[in-house]
Amino acid sequence: MLRALAVDDERPSLEELLYLLTADPRIGSVEGAGDATEALRRINRALESGPDGPEAIDVVFLDIQMPGLDGLDLARLLTGFARPPLVVFVTAHEDFAVQAFDLKAVDYVLKPVRKERLAEAVRRAAEQRGTAPRIPVHEPDPDQIPVELGGVTRFVPVDDITHVEAQGDYARLHTDRGSHLVRIPLSTLEERWRARGFVRIHRRHLVALRHIGELRLDAGTVSLVVGGEELQVSRRHARELRDLLMRRP
Repeated sequence: MLRALAVDDERPSLEELLYLLTADPRIGSVEGAGDATEALRRINRALESGPDGPEAIDVVFLDIQMPGLDGLDLARLLTGFARPPLVVFVTAHEDFAVQAFDLKAVDYVLKPVRKERLAEAVRRAAEQRGTAPRIPVHEPDPDQIPVELGGVTRFVPVDDITHVEAQGDYARLHTDRGSHLVRIPLSTLEERWRARGFVRIHRRHLVALRHIGELRLDAGTVSLVVGGEELQVSRRHARELRDLLMRRP
């Protein structure tokens, strides 16, 4: 059973988060804090109490944009402790996901918070704390990839993805209709989608051969036009890419 702390400066959002966490059977207890300073005081008491003490906290569900000390500031402070609680960010803003991952966040949940999405974050926290039962996982549909947009999970066809850009241990999927950030390393997608015609052209980019519009050579440098965007090809990958394009029917 996880002991949780929810932190949000907006009272309605905090009350909703507390309600959803209380309803999860894996949450043994949950408290609320209206700002990061109050949360830090509560976490300090938890750390003084020890991991098995009565004040202990296992996981913090943390908003990012708050007056004064914000959620990212608090998470950075926690990295300095020997055994800090886990952190799950709960925010209305997608833009901070890479920073959150760099701070070793367990998950990044977008508002408005859905019960099913929050339950997944609790599951991840429980697994890291070693309290989660092992449940068989169904294989995902290989023709689609789930992305989160405005608190709603949508399924993007892999064939619609023109190229993928590495952002830390996240990846940004580009399509003709926009882009989506997913918590999957580029190396994982490269291995998973190699047979679907995706090829690495740079340490930061993976492209779909079917969406390459132009191959440009200029003074020894190679670039591609993919989805209307020009991408540089590294020298390391240029020869392999030319061979693949020559073999295309």
